[in-house]
Amino acid sequence: MIRYHGGPITPEPAALACWKKSHAMVSFANPQQSELAFAVADSVALDNGAWPIFAAGKGEIDCQAYLEWVTQWYRHPAFDWHLIPDVIDGDEDKNGELVETWPLEPAISVPVWHMHESLDRLKWFADEWPRVAIGSSGEFVTIGTPKWWGRISEAMEVLCVDGQPRVKLHGLRQMDPEIFSVIPYASVDSTNVARNIGIDSAWTGSYIPKRKETRAMLLRDNIESHASAARWSGPIARNMELFG
Repeated sequence: MIRYHGGPITPEPAALACWKKSHAMVSFANPQQSELAFAVADSVALDNGAWPIFAAGKGEIDCQAYLEWVTQWYRHPAFDWHLIPDVIDGDEDKNGELVETWPLEPAISVPVWHMHESLDRLKWFADEWPRVAIGSSGEFVTIGTPKWWGRISEAMEVLCVDGQPRVKLHGLRQMDPEIFSVIPYASVDSTNVARNIGIDSAWTGSYIPKRKETRAMLLRDNIESHASAARWSGPIARNMELFG
């Protein structure tokens, strides 16, 4: 499973330490480290920036500007794929139009299935696209709650045959061992490194790393040391009350 570490990661030496011999995700909302990511990471995925727009509660993606940005990079050897523009709290018609009119080829384009959308929409994505991203939204926006696990279980019933996904799956904001050790994702992403290297109160003990590049490597290596699931076997034991 590929773990994409999201930016921006500051200062720049910390980004270099995190992304070297690893994988990066760069957001259209914060594209300033694009060149660094493509220069040092093993591979790079491009995020459309929908999450910060949703979190701020205003605005929409400038689809034309995003398309031009993706086009700058999609022939680079380190480029993996990019997310098709989406509206996290939008309805299926709005998001369906964004997917259906997106001009770049499916081999490098990834639609987002929002968990509040229908399972029929998810099935259509799995039938038509080689990779599908799963985004937490609506009443399932909080990752890891019993309600969230219940919806993921329904999604896996649609996506898996004998426990193995029919297409590559990406978990948006799901770089958590408690998540990816259960769900058979091909890739996940998180801005965990970017958010936590600067929080001094989170680093305690006798040997506190002062340099942010050291913290970045420690966080990255800790995440990447955890095994990922090879198949879907059902939710972890503490979530079985969902089915009782």
